[in-house]
Amino acid sequence: MASERYAELESAMRSGGLVRFGRRFESSDLHGYVLAVGPKFFLLQLIDDRITYDGFECLQISDMRRLRPDPHAEFIERALRLRSPERPATPNVDMQSVGAIIESGSKLFPLVTIHCELDYPDECYIGRPTAIDRRAVTVLPIDTNAKWEENVETYALARITRVGFDAHYENALHLVGGPPPG
Repeated sequence: MASERYAELESAMRSGGLVRFGRRFESSDLHGYVLAVGPKFFLLQLIDDRITYDGFECLQISDMRRLRPDPHAEFIERALRLRSPERPATPNVDMQSVGAIIESGSKLFPLVTIHCELDYPDECYIGRPTAIDRRAVTVLPIDTNAKWEENVETYALARITRVGFDAHYENALHLVGGPPPG
């Protein structure tokens, strides 16, 4: 089953077409473009419900369900071209491990969104990574009012199921909150 999912993602990446799929943690499908496939995660350029580019998500391959071409691709892609003639460039995210994803992504984008959906399916954690090792990442969080927290939080890499960068919400937090103190 895992090799089938991997092959489906590789095919979607090579074709460059808009795809739709489910995840075990989502009640509705996600859609976007598969940009890279690593051993356990894949990189998706997310298209939101407003039909805009909404950052990049690194999702566990094992959580993906029912990958297929998006049946509304013609309409969605036309709307995207009319709104923004150029697609955002594919970020050079190291897909070899979740730690590598976070480390390389944090060099490209000011904030990282971390999901530990096995433990907290309806929560995400947004901030700036301050340290990473083989087992955990330490993050200085930014709250929903774009205020930097005083204390760091640590997340076990093995519990992370999704990592995001460059989405509208995270960019708004950074715009208002600015860079982390210090």
